[in-house]
Amino acid sequence: MSEAKKRILTGDRTTGKLHLGHYVGSLSQRVELQDEYDTFILLADIQALTTHFERPELINASIYDVAMDNLSVGLDPNKVTIFQQSQIKAIAELTIFYSMFVSVNVLRHNPTIKTEAANYGYEDLTYGFLGYPVSQSADITFCNADLVPVGEDQLPHMEMTRKIVRRFNDLYGETLHEPKAKLSSCSRLVGLDGNAKMGKSLGNAIYLSDDAKTVSEKVRNAVTDPNRITLKDPGNPEICVVQAYHKVFNPTEHEDVCNRCRTATIGCVACKKRLAEKLNELLDPFRDRRAYYEAHRSEVKEIIMAGSEKANKIGEETVAKVKKAMCVSID
Repeated sequence: MSEAKKRILTGDRTTGKLHLGHYVGSLSQRVELQDEYDTFILLADIQALTTHFERPELINASIYDVAMDNLSVGLDPNKVTIFQQSQIKAIAELTIFYSMFVSVNVLRHNPTIKTEAANYGYEDLTYGFLGYPVSQSADITFCNADLVPVGEDQLPHMEMTRKIVRRFNDLYGETLHEPKAKLSSCSRLVGLDGNAKMGKSLGNAIYLSDDAKTVSEKVRNAVTDPNRITLKDPGNPEICVVQAYHKVFNPTEHEDVCNRCRTATIGCVACKKRLAEKLNELLDPFRDRRAYYEAHRSEVKEIIMAGSEKANKIGEETVAKVKKAMCVSID
């Protein structure tokens, strides 16, 4: 790796196909940065097991789906390293080493853990779920990542990683590189049902792999201003999900669409139709690239295996340094 080129570590849980929320929040940024940074893309199958351990078949299928979603948006496998979390021995080893000096109380009071536990209805937390921020720290540090793109809700995890690095270096000498968070410039995409978040489990998402007809149907059923009953009724675009999508995916027409909504010179049907057209324009090249990879599944496997082999070599070097610093290696 060139010293002038910083390394980014980012990735996705393998719990299903990725959607427009992922594209807005992370994937589009990955494409923009792949020439500027040495980019590592994590297929987080171990982290997926913290909430989906009873559905291994979903995780297995999703490893391919998530890889293809990343490739479909324009990530170049010759520029980025796509690898499978469970295949990287260093991540497992570092997780164990770090867990020796991270207290249970610190994990329990992590605000992201508390929020996610509440969302899943967990009261009796599994060891893996409670400790996944430690594993996430291993994800970041095994490859000496300089930057980690995150949303604000993930900042507590990043701060924990930085604390683990500092604590390790204080105990055993300067060994690990302290990463920095790179906040996403994109806002969270609301769900089609008006929910504050588009999510896989909420049934309110447009997937990157959806065909044009499915996208149009989903947009047609999206929530709009409930007070606009007829075409003649002026609308309030500020409370309309479709307006929010126009702002993100159709910015050049956004202001005009809002004005026409307020003056009742455009109806919801026409407004939704235009949005669906713009979304399908965005997704068409994604579908073409995905169709190629779906027809060449063995190539996707080769990309993941090659990326995992590269990541393993880097991880072995990191673990060797860690073991030496902790005096657990035999000279």
